[in-house]
Amino acid sequence: MADFSFRPTVPDSVPGVSPSPPPQDRRARFDRRNETQRAGDRPWGDGIYRRRITVRRTGPTTVVGELEDDFHHFGVQIDHDETEITAIAADAERHPWDICAEADRPIQAIIGTTLRDHPSVLSQHDARANCTHLFDLTGLVVAHASRSTTERRFEAEVTDPDEHGDRTARLWVDGDLTIEWAMRQRDIVGPDRWAGAPLWNGFMGWALAELDDATAEAAIVLRRAVDISRGRMQDLDDYRSNAELAGFMTGICHAFTPENNERGVRLVGSARDFTDQPELLLADFDDRNPN
Repeated sequence: MADFSFRPTVPDSVPGVSPSPPPQDRRARFDRRNETQRAGDRPWGDGIYRRRITVRRTGPTTVVGELEDDFHHFGVQIDHDETEITAIAADAERHPWDICAEADRPIQAIIGTTLRDHPSVLSQHDARANCTHLFDLTGLVVAHASRSTTERRFEAEVTDPDEHGDRTARLWVDGDLTIEWAMRQRDIVGPDRWAGAPLWNGFMGWALAELDDATAEAAIVLRRAVDISRGRMQDLDDYRSNAELAGFMTGICHAFTPENNERGVRLVGSARDFTDQPELLLADFDDRNPN
């Protein structure tokens, strides 16, 4: 197994990005639409995609988690008996299509899953029948249930590409800069140990085979952030229903299953820009999830 764990040397040449983790406010619940600009109002190439995930043990057999980025804000709580999942509840705070809120139904299938601290803990379940982001979050929460630590935080940022297609993707885990990728177009070009990683073809399997579990978990989180950052390329409010995208999106997630891909209504204004306001991502997490 190759050693991909490292603390990168961070250049200071990337505008808006620093080796310090993005700041986070602590405040009561608030409406993002009142304090951020619509994502479609910032030109592609002039911003930073941001994603924050927090998972926390709130009781001896209860773990909660939330994920927020430009396009999504989901929450999940699992209960367990120290061996397997006994209950799950999910919330859809902010999402692109109205039917995303129904993703709390298919995720119920994970009840009975054996607890395991591993990135593939939900591998026996059908990710594409679920909301991608709720499913990813749930996997992190279930893995955390087997740990002795109270909390884990992931903070990702992916710069929009410059005129050459160059961009930088970074991930902090619990405040430590853990992974940094230099990218050109769709490929990782550095550092050398990451160059050529199959970002778009079998990345999870590659990560599980080549990396230690903690690094694989972090890399899978950052890979998803890179993927979703491409949503900044267009103004999603130009669409009014998911049927307009069904031609090339069918089958990828809950909102685009064959039975759903023509009945979803766009929630206009749901996508927000956090380029200059990273502190607002999950700023009200404590208010919803007290220790």
